[in-house]
Amino acid sequence: MAVLTQTARVQRDQRYETPMYGVSEAELYLRVPVMTLGYWLTGKGNVPPIIDLASKEPKRLSFMNLLECHMLSAMRSLYRLRLPKIRSALRSLSTGDYARRLPHPLVQIRFLTDGVNLLIHEMDRLVDLSRHGQLAIPQVMEAYLQRIEVDQEGLLQFYPFVMSKRPDEPKFIVISPRISFGKPVVAGTGISTAVIASRFNARESVTDLAREYGLEERQIEEAIRWETRAAA
Repeated sequence: MAVLTQTARVQRDQRYETPMYGVSEAELYLRVPVMTLGYWLTGKGNVPPIIDLASKEPKRLSFMNLLECHMLSAMRSLYRLRLPKIRSALRSLSTGDYARRLPHPLVQIRFLTDGVNLLIHEMDRLVDLSRHGQLAIPQVMEAYLQRIEVDQEGLLQFYPFVMSKRPDEPKFIVISPRISFGKPVVAGTGISTAVIASRFNARESVTDLAREYGLEERQIEEAIRWETRAAA
């Protein structure tokens, strides 16, 4: 059976499906080129989109769309999976037993991969979705879900990459539709990274900001780093 990451509370909370991010904003948060995002979200010519946008006019992503793009980016950049393989896997899911209950399979299913195909666990065996359900050899890596966590209330939150797309990147910045209208904040707080950066740019020191907000200096530095990278 595939492992679902979306909880019942997420499914009931409409904030997770609310169109709240523009494509350019998603580009900054995900570090994915806007042209690539556009292709994933709208397709091109006869090629359909991979991700179903929460709002097509104007083009805006929901928080769940943002997570889908994050997972798609991981499949492409970490495992070099080809888009036709991913499309084939999603088609297999859309016509199978999962079709009615998985609106966001890229997030809701814990995929496995051998670096070529996408696989899932089902009935104690590995099924290769990219090859239309053929049995797979169990030499696989778990899909990259380390930046998406379920909190103590059973709700999803996203820790974007700040400097590099590595599993050991610190988790100091978090995005959640329940906090600050889905904008980035310092993890464990409701403190906006944009506010911290603006005060630093107004010549307030890292030490003074850390003392005022009750944070460690490295948290303040990471917030500034995040906003500086976004501005660039």
